[in-house]
Amino acid sequence: MLSSITPASGRLLISEPFMMDPNFKRSVILLAEHSEEGTLGYVLNHLSEYNLSDILPDISYSEMPVYIGGPVANNTLHFIHRCPDKIEGGVEIWDGIYWGGSFEKVKELISAYQINEDEIKFFAGYSGWTPGQLDNEIAEDTWIVANKFNPEILFMHDEQNLWREVVISLGQRYAHIANFPENPALN
Repeated sequence: MLSSITPASGRLLISEPFMMDPNFKRSVILLAEHSEEGTLGYVLNHLSEYNLSDILPDISYSEMPVYIGGPVANNTLHFIHRCPDKIEGGVEIWDGIYWGGSFEKVKELISAYQINEDEIKFFAGYSGWTPGQLDNEIAEDTWIVANKFNPEILFMHDEQNLWREVVISLGQRYAHIANFPENPALN
């Protein structure tokens, strides 16, 4: 179970291949927090139709993509990054991967072209689970938990293939599901 993993942040959740919930279909989620109060994470491979400049008009020339972090509080903006030397105040959730930090500093860095989309990723909303909910879903085989992964995938810009690449990276036990069709009726 996930709750037995300490710390539980910085793990990946990979949806099973036939999940029908459109919020999580073929999704890869980075967990940022897992505690007795619940779990919070961000979908890494669901690109929104917006760029950062669409959401933050004071950064009018930023073409950085914004991802749909999940169905909860989709009117909020969140970020992960791998540049703690540039952005203070973030929480390390995986080896060299940070969650949040000084948003004013982020806006400064973007405006000065001192940070790029290979260093930071933005999310509208987040994915959230109440206490015990995610553990139950894992027990029902809704999710695969990856405790080890290459952090480079977090900033990958191939949204269409990210789920497949992560599943393959889990090894032979899971690699065969990477080729399952999205719609089982087409099989």
